[in-house]
Amino acid sequence: MPERPDLVARFLQRTGHGDWLREPLPVDASRRRYERLRRGGISRILMDAPPEAGEDVRPFLRIADHLHSLGLAAPAIHHADAQAGLLILEDLGPDQAAGAIEAAPAAEVPIYEAAAEALAVLQSHPAPEGLARLDPETGAAMLEPLLDWHGDINPAAARAITDETARMLEAHAGAPEVLSLRDFHAENLIWRPERRGLDRVGLLDFQDAFLAPPAYDVASLLDDVRRAVSAPAEAAALQRFVARTGTDPEALAAARAVLSLQRNLRILGIFARLVQRDGKRRYLAFLPRLRHLLARHLDHPAAAGLRPLALPLIEKPPAWA
Repeated sequence: MPERPDLVARFLQRTGHGDWLREPLPVDASRRRYERLRRGGISRILMDAPPEAGEDVRPFLRIADHLHSLGLAAPAIHHADAQAGLLILEDLGPDQAAGAIEAAPAAEVPIYEAAAEALAVLQSHPAPEGLARLDPETGAAMLEPLLDWHGDINPAAARAITDETARMLEAHAGAPEVLSLRDFHAENLIWRPERRGLDRVGLLDFQDAFLAPPAYDVASLLDDVRRAVSAPAEAAALQRFVARTGTDPEALAAARAVLSLQRNLRILGIFARLVQRDGKRRYLAFLPRLRHLLARHLDHPAAAGLRPLALPLIEKPPAWA
């Protein structure tokens, strides 16, 4: 079997991109790798998702096709070798929403309103068949990284956290009935203010999409461990989402609180694993924001049962930090 760099080079040559300038893009916690390909005034994106590392581009292709059918701005697929885990995608643009806000803070409210609009449109259509479901038992089981890697959680406490998370989700999260892009936040959105309507918000990193309660992606968008969302932007996004979906604001607040806790407790465990096992200490920079978000939503009445179990995990920095 050829080495990965040779496989990528042959794919680029075969698709007419062998002589394009290759610019590696920043990597995240996944095993996928991205490059921006340039020639003249044209740019495209190479996704390198090695199957031998457990990656599979077929879900990305399937969800991209679904998003296109809804008029949402997922990248077009120019070339695909699913068996090799290689795609050449449309370049949606250079400006991640997070970076666009940092450069022009006045853009934050319009960006979050547009993201909420895209989310409402996504949820107004039936999801593709055959996706995994975030039901209460699955949501509780997804806390495994926290229980395995955070430390200071004995077996009895682990069972209590798991049981209470399932109960909390059952009571307040809502049914897993809509398509969730799962990592719907400002670093996975491309801001294109020169365009109109839904085309202003480019969508990335949706290969792990599943069926979830409607508030899951709301929590992902607004309770982002990577950046603090301002109060005006949060209020504008919630107002737009409520207006477009007809959701009861109090029920949405409760669902968001419990889903944010499930999501961010899992992320706390993933960060613990990345730091301890992989030596990726850069994730420690997100801990203050993560602890703040957890504390905020543990104060919601819907989380009353989880509060005494989870609060000891965030009252002080963990030993691995």
